[in-house]
Amino acid sequence: MKVFAGNSNRHLAEAICNYLNLPLGKATVRRFADQEIFVEIQENVRGEDVFVVQSTSFPTNDHLMELLIMIDAMRRSSARRITAVIPYFGYARQDRKPGPRTPISAKLVANLITEAGADRVLTLDLHAGQIQGFFDIPTDNLYAVPILSRDVKENYNLENVMVVSPDVGGVVRARALAKRLDCQLAIVDKRRERAGESEVMNVIGDVTGKDCLLIDDIVDSGGTLCNAAEALLKNGATSVTAYITHGVLSGGAVARVTSSKLKELVITDSIQPTTAVQSAHNIRVISTASLIGEAINRTSQEESVSSLFD
Repeated sequence: MKVFAGNSNRHLAEAICNYLNLPLGKATVRRFADQEIFVEIQENVRGEDVFVVQSTSFPTNDHLMELLIMIDAMRRSSARRITAVIPYFGYARQDRKPGPRTPISAKLVANLITEAGADRVLTLDLHAGQIQGFFDIPTDNLYAVPILSRDVKENYNLENVMVVSPDVGGVVRARALAKRLDCQLAIVDKRRERAGESEVMNVIGDVTGKDCLLIDDIVDSGGTLCNAAEALLKNGATSVTAYITHGVLSGGAVARVTSSKLKELVITDSIQPTTAVQSAHNIRVISTASLIGEAINRTSQEESVSSLFD
């Protein structure tokens, strides 16, 4: 087994290798003067079980091309099996046709990864579970719930905790955490008037005197979370903390979160944190290295991955 990484999240790849007690594979991913990507694998991978760690986060298209070219390089170097480890799967929000003459880009990306030569895909908290079906190769979708629930147990009195879904679409994810924590569930009903903006309408459930935990898979602009936090506090919540798997945090999202009424935003390292994220007083990053590392180890040993979440 060998683990390689592109440029999107080397820190996470190194942490995964530390968990597996393996050195990170030697490879260079660089650009020519015109920004064309060039990959060179600097060690023998013939007959090896190879894992390529690469989040397709900002700049999404560059990191996606790095992943595709690395997979192609591994295939042409006679690797026995190639697993694309994608902690954050970009384009996942384009999983259906929201209107006429629009693409299903998540399916296109799945096709590209398959055609490049990947034999398996390992990813974390897909925005929509049906994206697994877009791949014609085995795809394991890991869940961050065990990591998030462990952090909640270490930092909160569970008797006073209420898990909250920031919208109706995230109820399944929120219910999974609430079940692990054995606590109540509430829902924020919002209506999105236009892309990138959200308007909170009302809170379903009694949050009076509760420490509310907002649960979601992606935080991008941060508008939904900040509005939801404000609505919960107006409805009597004691505090509001957000637990989000993927901290996209584009544009002015970090500034919006730091100036909001959120007690804390907890994200994972599926996307490499920017300097702004690292210096924000109410944003904390927790590691997914042990979860992904264990899934990689079990995949290599042909053991069950789903039992990680029993």
